[in-house]
Amino acid sequence: MAKTRVYIDGQSGTTGLQIFDRISSRSDLTLLRIAEDKRHDLEERRKFLNDADIVFLCLPDDGAREAVSLIENPEVRVIDASTAHRTNDSWVYGFPELSSKQREAIAKSTRIANPGCHATGFISCAAPLVRMGTAPADYPFTCYSLTGYSGGGKKMIATYEEPDRDSSLSAPGIYGLTLAHKHVPEMQKLAGLAHPPVFMPVVDDYYKGMATTIMLQNRLLNGIQHAKDVYELMSNYYEGQHFVKVMPYQEAPSTLYANALAGTNYLYIYVCGNQDSTSVTALFDNLGKGASGAAVQNMNIALGLDEALGLE
Repeated sequence: MAKTRVYIDGQSGTTGLQIFDRISSRSDLTLLRIAEDKRHDLEERRKFLNDADIVFLCLPDDGAREAVSLIENPEVRVIDASTAHRTNDSWVYGFPELSSKQREAIAKSTRIANPGCHATGFISCAAPLVRMGTAPADYPFTCYSLTGYSGGGKKMIATYEEPDRDSSLSAPGIYGLTLAHKHVPEMQKLAGLAHPPVFMPVVDDYYKGMATTIMLQNRLLNGIQHAKDVYELMSNYYEGQHFVKVMPYQEAPSTLYANALAGTNYLYIYVCGNQDSTSVTALFDNLGKGASGAAVQNMNIALGLDEALGLE
């Protein structure tokens, strides 16, 4: 049987390198590697983009759109890790746990938009509540999301790892203060919201890991008397999923650490609270289920393979 040919366009960036690390040892794949001095050569890129069976785009938005325009071979399947196509109806959003129909669509599609890291956390928490009718589409969702500095790419990584760096980097940094983060459009669309959520990202002094939290007023939800009710709904919604798991409800939960799932492709959901209010936190790796791991999972689904292949 012929091996699947895979090309990573943007192979030297953080996401590209992480994808390479996850698939380089697989015997069922052949990795096509463009020469370093040719990676900005348009015609050389065109050749690689059209020779592959699977293409990962790990590029800025404009670069991703350009890459897609260079693909003439209708058999090439594209998984785009940029923001460029996440709200494009011609592309399938690559969060298979959203529903069985979502997973089926990924399996059939030649154009898959890989989710954003913060968006993965928000959608995993909010979308089930809206889809089940627990939260109305116009619910005033608020969200904060804590991430490791690797989410900022090579430049931010270098800044944080500089020996004589600014001392302020040792404390959490609130950013996106315009409340118009680039992940907000996909958060709104995929969660089925009438209005954008109020979203606040926070970067902290650790390499990778993410904790994305929504906070709910139970009185504004349908049929919710206690946080335990939200737990039951979320647990039923994700029952049977391999990578997304709702953790057991605890009356007095221990502290949640944002880097607890670093190095994995798992996403754990914790529901906490009382009769008045509820918090729902998605804990995962911003470079795993939040980026490169999710991209490989989507490739596995698209190829009809075990979606966990190479990701345990």
